[in-house]
Formats: sequence, structure tokens, C-alpha cells
Amino acid sequence: MLYPYKNIDLPAKATREGYGETLVDLAKNGVNVYAVDADLSCSTTTAKLGKYEANRLVNVGISEQNMIGVAAGLALQNRIVFTGSFAVFGTGRCYDQIRNTVCYSKLNVKIAPTHSGVTVGPDGGSHQMLEDIALMRALPNMRVLVPADYYAAKAAVSIAAQNDGPFYIRLGRAKVPQVYTQDFSPRLGNAYVLKEGSDVTLAACGVEVDAALKAAEILESKGIYADVIDVFSIKPLDLETIVNSVSKTNALVTCEEHSVVGGLGSTLSEALSQCNPTRQLFIGVNDRFGVSGQPDGLLQKFGLDALSIAEKTIKFLNS
Repeated sequence: MLYPYKNIDLPAKATREGYGETLVDLAKNGVNVYAVDADLSCSTTTAKLGKYEANRLVNVGISEQNMIGVAAGLALQNRIVFTGSFAVFGTGRCYDQIRNTVCYSKLNVKIAPTHSGVTVGPDGGSHQMLEDIALMRALPNMRVLVPADYYAAKAAVSIAAQNDGPFYIRLGRAKVPQVYTQDFSPRLGNAYVLKEGSDVTLAACGVEVDAALKAAEILESKGIYADVIDVFSIKPLDLETIVNSVSKTNALVTCEEHSVVGGLGSTLSEALSQCNPTRQLFIGVNDRFGVSGQPDGLLQKFGLDALSIAEKTIKFLNS
């Protein structure tokens, strides 16, 4: 789906900032939303819902497995339940509970941790979750959304609340540039073409959407014109939009703040191999753990910044 991109002069905001705010907005509009957190409600911003109405937030302490169990119990009482915690704990430490309690029973629980990817920054490799998309998209009944900015995050939370069953929403800690304005209204299962070109497809998710747009500007200065696609919904996947683009460009570069194993690149490669095999370059974290550092510096270190994406794309197209 085409969504023409325009440069937006808005202050950078973290995707997690849109989380708690949207939960409060939903509650004010009569939606029966609850949140369960694991002693991180201020960081994840679910505390905003508790401040609005105390009984809507349950803090279970440092007990992520119990967090999922409590969320499941609330869902069985016809609540729409969102969970907190950091991505490394909110998916990894309680994977068994997400799989066997939430997804197996198709419960109305939304896994929405924050602090994903290398932009967690100084907390280092132990806290920089790079495998969560792979874990979550493999689960039957789970839908996976990766918002690019604050407004996309707000939309993702609303979509999850409006659709019954399990969701995974990947949220971040660091402030990121705004890609969309407040009127952005994405739909489940859609990807968005933000910039049109003819030479290469840059498909990105999360923080890498802005990086891909900036990389496209660098490429254009060198006479290379890129389609830039925000793969907002990884599962279900908007395969039609991807196929339409790569059928035109015959070259795909995937950009993700995630391991190249099992994430966005793997998702598109698996899908295209069955209907439109396409030459592909995977840009992501190459099967390793993160390290401590500042977010922007880490994006450069792992080759996820705009200049690195442009340079790698040029080399790929010339190979």
C-alpha cells in the first residue's frame, strides 16, 4: 500500500512512549484494557494506565512467567490484557507460558515489551533482545507488529486491542525520528511503500525504516532509486506489496535491528522463495550478541545506519 513519505519536522520520541498513552486513551473510550507488568511499569510506561485507574494495572514483581499467567487469567475474564517488561525478559524468560498458555489457547493477551534491539544501548548484550521476532512469529495464532515510530506504536496498540487473540508488539527504549504524523492509520497485515523507485527495494521495520529512507536519499544522489517499504506487519505479511516491488526492482535489501536469523529478512525470503524468488541482501545483526554503547554508535557499529545501508546496497547491486 502506497503511503507517500514527506520529511516531517517533529521531535524524536521513543515507541514505548506511545504504549502507556494509548492504553489510557483506550480505557477512556470504554475499551476494557488491563496491563500486567513485571516491576518495570515506569520504564515500559504501563504505569500511566495504573495512574489513570489503579485496578487496571497488576504489578507481579520480577516474575515474567507469572506475568503471563496472570494476564491469561484476566483474559479468561473477558479483559483485553497487555503485558510489560523488557523484550529480553518479556519474550525469552516466559516463552513456555506464551506458547502453551496464551497461543495454544488463543487467549486475548498482547505481548508488548519495550527495550528491544541494540538501541537499548548501555545495558549491553544481556539486555539487547535480537531474537524476539524470530521467537514470536514462529508461534501459531500470534500476530507480529513492529512500529517504526511513536505514532505507528500508538496505532499498533490500538490494532491489538481491537482484534481478538495473541499479538506481539515490538517497542523500543531510545527516541527515534518520526516517520508518520498523527493521522497514520495502518491496518493489520499491511506494509507501506513510503518512497518509490525502480532499482532496488529497501524493506525495513522498526527504527530501520527511518534509516532506510535516509539511505534511499544517499542512493538517489548517486543515481540509484529505491522503493522503501515499512513492513509494519510482519505476521500476517503483506506479500502482495512486497512482490509488486521486487517484481519491478529485482533486488531486495532487508533492514532490521534484529538478528538476520529468523527476523524480517528471513520472513521475506521464505515467502518470496515460494512465489517470486528474488536476489536478497540481509542487513541486520549477524548472528551475535550486542555490546554496550550509545544507540546511534551501536547502529553504526552493526552497520544499521543510513550510510552503511547505502554503501552495502551499492556493493550488492554491483556484485
